[in-house]
Amino acid sequence: MPLIDALGREHRPFPHARIVSLVPSITELLCTLGLAPQLVGRTGFCIHPKEVLREMAKVGGTKDVNLDKIRALAPTHVVVNIDENEKPTVDSLAGFVPHVIVTHPLRPEDNLDLARLLGGVFCADEPARRWCDAFAAELAALRAMPKGPPQRVLYCIWQDPWMTVSRETYIAAMLAEIGWSVPALGPARYPRFDWNAALVADIDQVLLSTEPYRFTEAHADALEKQLGKPVQLVDGEMMSWYGSRALAGLSYLRTLAAAG
Repeated sequence: MPLIDALGREHRPFPHARIVSLVPSITELLCTLGLAPQLVGRTGFCIHPKEVLREMAKVGGTKDVNLDKIRALAPTHVVVNIDENEKPTVDSLAGFVPHVIVTHPLRPEDNLDLARLLGGVFCADEPARRWCDAFAAELAALRAMPKGPPQRVLYCIWQDPWMTVSRETYIAAMLAEIGWSVPALGPARYPRFDWNAALVADIDQVLLSTEPYRFTEAHADALEKQLGKPVQLVDGEMMSWYGSRALAGLSYLRTLAAAG
């Protein structure tokens, strides 16, 4: 099967690759596939699995990548993501890294292609197959679960300014698996918004994500009193991370749906 990334570029199997990952969720997936010995660099936000990554070189953040540090690591491959990493950074990496793998999962089932791509390029086909089997089974179980009443939810990822997610995002696709939808608030993938009576009237509840902004139960309690609508805190990693954590994320969705 051709190994095609999100930009339509074909990659070849490459044993003994030296990999830098600039995507926290994909760093974890690479470790799940047994590729930690080939990882030579990661961002400061790549925190799972903690015990494996503790001594691994950091190359900055997802948005403020240190190109000189990456150059010094001499990777054969860098794994990036369209939402996570800036295009000028990716373009610069392409000038000195032989292989840049661009990812962009938009739906839960895209995790299957992601695992197959990474497993194929880095010669971890069998671990990737096992992971895909487990993920496909969990996704089927979620989709077989009876759906509750549809809900319109506002999923908040930031405040000052307030920001949410559009219907074109992976998070919105995850919510759609349990029959929940997000309002359309403009063309941006992660639009800013202001609270107003019309917006509040159009939603059934608010979800405050624990990342990238660190919303807490205190934020949820205060906002619920202010709005007069249900507000709950949700685990941002379970809702937005691809790869390894997405498998647990499907089970988390079932719990979220049951709680209503």
